[in-house]
Amino acid sequence: MVMELRKVLISDEVDEKCVDILHSNGISVTKNTKLSKSELLQIIPEYDGLIVRSATKVTAEVINAGKNLKIIGRAGTGVDNIDTEAATRNGVIVMNTPGGNTLSAAEHTCTLIIALTRNLGAASMSMKEGKWDRKAFMGSELYGKTLGIIGLGRIGKEVATRMQAFGMRTIGFDPIVKPEECAEWDTKWMSLDDLWPQADYITVHTPLIPQTKHLLNDTTFAKCKKGVRVVNCARGGIIDEAALLRALESGQCAGAGLDVFAEEPPKDYTLVKHPKVVATPHLGANTVEAQTRVAEDIAQQFVDLVQGKSLFGAINAHALTNALSPSTQPWVKLGESLGVLGSLLTKTLSVVNLEVILYGSELKDAGAYMAASVMVGYLRTTRVDNGDLLPYAPNMVNAPVLTKQAGMIHHNNGQDGESAQLTNQLNLVNAPVLAKQKGIVGTKCSVIYREIVENHGEQAMSMTQVYQWCSWFKEGRTSLQDEPRSGRPNTANNDWSTA
Repeated sequence: MVMELRKVLISDEVDEKCVDILHSNGISVTKNTKLSKSELLQIIPEYDGLIVRSATKVTAEVINAGKNLKIIGRAGTGVDNIDTEAATRNGVIVMNTPGGNTLSAAEHTCTLIIALTRNLGAASMSMKEGKWDRKAFMGSELYGKTLGIIGLGRIGKEVATRMQAFGMRTIGFDPIVKPEECAEWDTKWMSLDDLWPQADYITVHTPLIPQTKHLLNDTTFAKCKKGVRVVNCARGGIIDEAALLRALESGQCAGAGLDVFAEEPPKDYTLVKHPKVVATPHLGANTVEAQTRVAEDIAQQFVDLVQGKSLFGAINAHALTNALSPSTQPWVKLGESLGVLGSLLTKTLSVVNLEVILYGSELKDAGAYMAASVMVGYLRTTRVDNGDLLPYAPNMVNAPVLTKQAGMIHHNNGQDGESAQLTNQLNLVNAPVLAKQKGIVGTKCSVIYREIVENHGEQAMSMTQVYQWCSWFKEGRTSLQDEPRSGRPNTANNDWSTA
């Protein structure tokens, strides 16, 4: 899959290397960082790519207005300022730069841990006020203390290795990372219930999702060791700020290092002004190196996508991740064609069950993108019950969502056993309308595709041909063996047949 990008808008401040990389690869770039919301809505239809940092709010309104948008890039990790659901519905890829901020965010986390331990913020402020008060700022050592890390991804790992150099014991929780992986960098995986009472310090490195919102709250603070210190350089809202303030006042929490807040900038500075809080204005990724790195990364990711090399950083296009290889393209085209054929036979979305069954070693790991390709073809010509086409043009990004919204059920199943060893086969089962035919089968795609192209040219698997095949089925033919000789691909296989 190769995506064409003609014009990209950069609406936030990013390093000029981003512009240079895009320009050098033939992509036109407009950089305008002073756009109002109304101005952005007015010009966004001109662009098929958008790059932002944190300032621009890419709302559903903006995405809907961007009729030509294909990709939105966030030069950074979090995508809180992008309506990812709206982008997915519109078939727009959302991409971030997951590794660009890692080192800067990890270093800032370690800085806040140290600042809390030695009361650096308050001591510095006291000195600036002309005071010399050593007794008021008695600190403690990190050596021998336990650091609990919630979120053991890139940043969590970097924090662990750095704080281990201070002699800290590191423990952590992550629902995705396996215990044996953590053990490789001397961190013990444990459940949250086990982590709370053991940690002297807790740092969070998770996205803000329903499962992590207010992860640290009155209940969890009560489970923690008395005098625990907490750090948040991830996302505001992971720590319940009201609960944190209560824990600070009671002494259950001995200090907090905060770089992010539920509302930025905060309207209420009560927590920030607390003497046991060290606060910074979202500086985790605010280094020269990180800003340069994320600018280069997002530009290169755009270029790699355009050139069909990689889909690195895409957060809402999982079906596309394994569909970029040239070897998968015949299968993807076959899937779309089968989907179109199925939709023309059923005409409307009264069909509620769409099943894609894959056979053979070539399709062992193809479930996600093959199911998506079939859905793209199926939805492309399908009309809802009132006769209207779907409100969004289907593609590999939004097809699963549109299928679900249309009330259809889709499955993709891989079949093991002897049949899988005998042939590579894609079987579209479309019920209940296709119950009599049982399904539509496409077999030996790579061979078929080559032979059809040899006899019919590069557009052999076009939608026009699918319409023709569909008409043959409607005439009662049960196989392409019945096709008129003048239009029939010259192959020894049953290329398309009813099962």
